[in-house]
Amino acid sequence: MASGYTEESIKTLSSTEHIRLRPGMYIGRLGSGAHAEDGIYVLLKETIDNSVDEFAMGHGRKIEIGLEDRRARVRDYGRGIPLGKLLDCVSVINTGAKYDSETFKKAVGLNGVGQKAVNALSVEYRAEAIREGEMKAVEFSKGRLRKDRRIARTGERNGTVVEFVPDPELFGADLRFRPEFVEDMLWNYAFLNRGLTLTLNGKPFRSENGLKDLLQKNLTGEPLYPVIHLEGEDIEVAMTHGSHYGEEYFSFVNGQHTTMGGTHLQAFREAVVDTLRNFYKRDFEAADVRQSIVAAVSVRVIEPIFESQTKTKLGSSVVGPGGPTVKDFVGKFVQQALDVHLHKNPEAAEALLRRIQESEHERKELAGIRSLARERAKTASLHNRKLRDCRVHLGDKAEGAEDCAIFIVEGDSAAGSLTACRDVRTQAVFALKGKPLNTYGLSKKVIYENEEFHLLQSALNIEEGLDGLRYGKVVIATDADVDGMHIRLLLISFFLQFFPELIAGGHLFILETPLFRVRNKKETHYCYSEKEKQSAVKRLGAAAEVTRFKGLGEISAGEFKGFIGDSIRLEPLSLHHVHNTELLLSFYMGKNTPERQEFIIENLRVEKDVVEA
Repeated sequence: MASGYTEESIKTLSSTEHIRLRPGMYIGRLGSGAHAEDGIYVLLKETIDNSVDEFAMGHGRKIEIGLEDRRARVRDYGRGIPLGKLLDCVSVINTGAKYDSETFKKAVGLNGVGQKAVNALSVEYRAEAIREGEMKAVEFSKGRLRKDRRIARTGERNGTVVEFVPDPELFGADLRFRPEFVEDMLWNYAFLNRGLTLTLNGKPFRSENGLKDLLQKNLTGEPLYPVIHLEGEDIEVAMTHGSHYGEEYFSFVNGQHTTMGGTHLQAFREAVVDTLRNFYKRDFEAADVRQSIVAAVSVRVIEPIFESQTKTKLGSSVVGPGGPTVKDFVGKFVQQALDVHLHKNPEAAEALLRRIQESEHERKELAGIRSLARERAKTASLHNRKLRDCRVHLGDKAEGAEDCAIFIVEGDSAAGSLTACRDVRTQAVFALKGKPLNTYGLSKKVIYENEEFHLLQSALNIEEGLDGLRYGKVVIATDADVDGMHIRLLLISFFLQFFPELIAGGHLFILETPLFRVRNKKETHYCYSEKEKQSAVKRLGAAAEVTRFKGLGEISAGEFKGFIGDSIRLEPLSLHHVHNTELLLSFYMGKNTPERQEFIIENLRVEKDVVEA
């Protein structure tokens, strides 16, 4: 029997205690708001979802969102939570109207957890319900009731108000809402709910054309043909093709952005291929049909089943009790509506056919090169010491599989330090020989002709798309100097040009490593900025020893272990604000030397300016 394992070892937590102890189970991750995926935005989204569900049921056409640093306020003009149940609805887990399919037929928040998590994870929380001239309010702190106000008369319109401040003990002392991330969220709500107006501190967000507007806002280049916009009962689709590599999708279920896709997105991808094969009477390869596609698909289903509380991937196999499968529902709609559209729009059909044939031609042209490259890679892999693989990979049914990472480093020195202290179970290392090739303006053929890029592609297993990706996180780990930044830029350009879905899927990261070590005989501080260094020097006094790390190879394995463990700092890359990839790449990576030189001179900052800033 294990030592100390007795009846006293068994604990029962209240719902509030459990949410605060294991917040990741409810909101996915914590985070201060520096990144779009941080937990404080999930809290805001859970609150807005309830108001959007009211609109979807025909109540309230306006939702007001107010942000003030770390405080958020959401006001809708729906029916308002029944006053007698307000306290339970925001504090008692598994309480809500969304278990009643007649009241909320196609809502997102079906699990009775979301608003309770917001309450439990907030240092200040207030909910207010207004119905038929009466108002009720409750106030909490960290999930504990502070005030339960009596029902009072009011002249305000019906609706619900929720105001909260995320707990800095959990999310970080520097937490704050970034308006740019919230604006992206509100645009998605607007695109999916035509007729609804959302405001952020008075700024309106509204869409007249739904997913067509979403696609046009997010296109990173000129489409090859006008956006195809198809609508049916409980389904909406928009799609076009570009000139880039890869596939890009925006998928939604009941207004929820399913960033990890699911059964509805898989059904759409298959249906597009089947429809175009039938339309053109050609047995095209699926990869040729979907190459450079940009599409959005939204479905509404009764009682959707998601694969996690954060609802990023649909697991439902049927549209509703007794209804068709999601695959049949999406497939039938796409096959009928897309076929009709192409018959009515022959110019779009011709442009689409040309794009498929170009992809087919390029694939066949690459076939011989691919064969040689694979043989070379097979031979190289027998002797190649550039990849130090890990034991667990993405997709494995093992603990940590989703978070397994590959670090792309420059040179053997840095690779040696990282390899010596990594977690061999979930962390792999790929060493570059030096500066990789600038791939801007080159075709995909360069991947197979360049041994290093082909070995990297093979290590990631993304030649045929992201379905085979072996690592949840692809981490660029270069020195924090000019050469390191250049290598970082070259790698980002490579992924942006040939594998943009890797970035869009949230898999590409930059490893932040300390610039300075400040220590005395008692304490050691690792600093990631000049400001942090100055603060550490001030704390340790004049006798402090300051070391400037010029490269990863200078950091000992013992020190490195602390930077890639639980306290790892990763900066995620996203396509949120990249509206024209071609323009961006041509400016920074093309041959426009005079324009770029002028830009550098105008924006150059000397060390004195950086320190003062």
